[in-house]
Amino acid sequence: MADTRTPGIAAGRLSAGEIAANFADLHAPLDPHQAAVAADRCYFCHDAPCVTACPTAIDIPLFIRQIATGQPEAAGLTIVEQNPLGGMCARVCPTEDLCEGACVREAAEGQPVEIGRLQRHATDALMARQDHPFDRAPDTGKRVAVVGAGPAGLSCAHRLAMKGHAVTLFDAKDKPGGLNEFGIAAYKSTDDFAQKEVDWLLQIGGITLKPGHALGKELSLDALDAEFDAVFLGVGLAGVNALDAEGSEREGVMDAVAFIAALRQSTDLTKLPVGRNVVVIGGGMTAIDAAVQSKLLGAETVTITYRRSQDRMGASEFEQQLATSKGVRILCDTMPVAVHGNGAAREIELEYTADDGSGLKGTGERLRLPADQVFRAIGQSLMVEADLDLDGRKIKVTGAGRTSRPGVWAGGDCTPGEDLTVVAVAEGRDAAEDIHATLMAG
Repeated sequence: MADTRTPGIAAGRLSAGEIAANFADLHAPLDPHQAAVAADRCYFCHDAPCVTACPTAIDIPLFIRQIATGQPEAAGLTIVEQNPLGGMCARVCPTEDLCEGACVREAAEGQPVEIGRLQRHATDALMARQDHPFDRAPDTGKRVAVVGAGPAGLSCAHRLAMKGHAVTLFDAKDKPGGLNEFGIAAYKSTDDFAQKEVDWLLQIGGITLKPGHALGKELSLDALDAEFDAVFLGVGLAGVNALDAEGSEREGVMDAVAFIAALRQSTDLTKLPVGRNVVVIGGGMTAIDAAVQSKLLGAETVTITYRRSQDRMGASEFEQQLATSKGVRILCDTMPVAVHGNGAAREIELEYTADDGSGLKGTGERLRLPADQVFRAIGQSLMVEADLDLDGRKIKVTGAGRTSRPGVWAGGDCTPGEDLTVVAVAEGRDAAEDIHATLMAG
């Protein structure tokens, strides 16, 4: 985090009451009547396009029918059988681009069934039970190391434990959860839900959690490979791409992911410093989350600068609209060329861009914006050095997460594909099934 003495960056811009209102649940949970009404809109399609659009292939018509017939816990079980992190996915999935975007009601009326909120209703009901809904299979005698306690690792560990394997779950952080705990906007996961879901998931038994163990530091792939029958890597992308602009080392220039993590772990947001004039560089979900939360903390002006056109942004249309509704300005076709100031950031200089068919280039036309706090949200990279084939900057995999090294699987953001929680969950689950089949065949 930035030095709070840096001029322009300060804590307590808003009162505790204003902060609490700003960071309240983005989508309030449905009560039973609201859930019944929402479920009644479903056509219960036989060849449901929403199921095809869901990376974890949840039987959406079935769980909605179960809600409609007054069985929310049964609906929750239908969900978590396919997606053990179904509660978090209900809160953070870009449903407008996935299940709800494919909904027949969306195509016919422009108003889909509220699948995400119904999924939250069902999983909340299931998690409110005292007992865990899954039983472990008899002990197989096999031991598996899962490195990374984010969505992919948690999903993999849970499925392996169900199959009767003994799982040791390592994570570099001091607590599990990965992106769900440290990397998303606080208003999407209120009331410490990410940790509550992890605690619920670990009730399956057979999983030993070891925080503070990072691959390349406390752990080596060779040692894990020698000690365990199989290894799954769900290490995410811990590195942040550098900002190639003059003055990028100035006070007030920082990583958006570090800001979001600090905000998520803060116990008093009135003590979290934020700039008066904030500029966020990037066009993905991290950029949106950093920008919106800066505004909610009391920043006077917040601007997202993105080098391409707005329709090329990685963030969904819903997230873009959310940002602008909170007062965030989205400035596209611009790229940073310099951060100006005397030690600390004061202004950011941007250059307009254009693509003439041979690639993106600066036009020579420039502008300056006040900026005492600049967040880098320009992509993340793999930090782990291991003897594995890479696909670009990620770990190359084939099939259900098999790496180039026998006995080692990988999934989630560290492998090619969409960097979404729900995709990571699916990849961890599918890798676990492949690991199980491989171990049992041996």
